[in-house]
Amino acid sequence: MRVCVYCASSDAAPASFRVTAQRLGELLAEGGCTVVYGGGSSGSMGALATGALSRGGEVIGVLPRFMADLEWGWPGKAHAAPLDAQGLCMEQGSAGWRAGPGTVAGGNGTFNMQYVEDMRERKHRLLADSDAVVALPGGCGTLEELFEAITLKRLGLYFKPIVLLDTNGLFAPLTAYLDQLIDARFMNHEHAAMWQRVAMPADVLPAIRATPDWRSDARAYAVPR
Repeated sequence: MRVCVYCASSDAAPASFRVTAQRLGELLAEGGCTVVYGGGSSGSMGALATGALSRGGEVIGVLPRFMADLEWGWPGKAHAAPLDAQGLCMEQGSAGWRAGPGTVAGGNGTFNMQYVEDMRERKHRLLADSDAVVALPGGCGTLEELFEAITLKRLGLYFKPIVLLDTNGLFAPLTAYLDQLIDARFMNHEHAAMWQRVAMPADVLPAIRATPDWRSDARAYAVPR
């Protein structure tokens, strides 16, 4: 299963967001999922990748070239090879970065970076061929990615689960606002089923697996009625 994860690169946010992101990465890898994310090395992005790699998972980063020029991508500015605070040593091979032996749970995860020209291509590449979207709390970039996925689902162009991992309750006001938009008839009541909000990383995979593909007639009720 290929899971697209939207999350933030901020190290200034409380550490609880990074802890949650790392745990999500661990669980996705343990569940046999390939993690596709924005390719960053810091904040929730870096924690997510670290978690998945520490459990032997496959991680794909998608990074615009201007961000690579600024050294925002994995492995980051500080290391010739990735190394997290818990000692997740990485070795570079023909298939990309691989977690070295002796890391948490044996390591042996693989990291591959895909470079794209701009943010628009990044969003397309993240979502393409994904079997689910998971959004963690983040800033305007994370919200833009999330709302594009929701919009495409409403238009019948994306059919897979969209799960909001509600760390510290940050998504609760957002989903309440979306409910208000539905009540105001900017969307139909059916559209409330386009996303799910869960509380803990352990809830994410069960939510994905329990959610059927979106209705094939989505375009028929995309316009409010």
